[in-house]
Amino acid sequence: MGRSQREKGKRGERLAAKAVSQAIRIPARRGVQFKGGADSADLEVDLEGVHWEVKFVERESIRLWMKQAHDDSGGKIPVVLSKRSREPWLITLPLERLYEFHARLEAAAAQALSALGTEELPVAVPGAGLPPAAGQAAGDAGVL
Repeated sequence: MGRSQREKGKRGERLAAKAVSQAIRIPARRGVQFKGGADSADLEVDLEGVHWEVKFVERESIRLWMKQAHDDSGGKIPVVLSKRSREPWLITLPLERLYEFHARLEAAAAQALSALGTEELPVAVPGAGLPPAAGQAAGDAGVL
């Protein structure tokens, strides 16, 4: 891999860390700079049990990337963040791990709120003011 490719990869990981931090309100940073090693996660996110792989390329090979993330995950939830030029970030994870991923996000949010000493979010959450889904009464818990 050439120097320009490595630099592009680093830039992609920094952009991904910023995007994840903004999207889920949990601190994220490049992983390799902290852990090193060929199988270390591309991102370190304060979300237990998730292995983050970042792909910042034009040609997509999502199934190969997911296999790489799975093989490197050590049993954690493999997550691939991918981005093409001038397009939004996409997140991919195995459907059978979606509920576990959601539960880990909720636990991390609850822990962050507890540390702040509050039960309310300090920032607006996108979609928080949306009406209930069809077939769901207001205030009813939704099922994934």
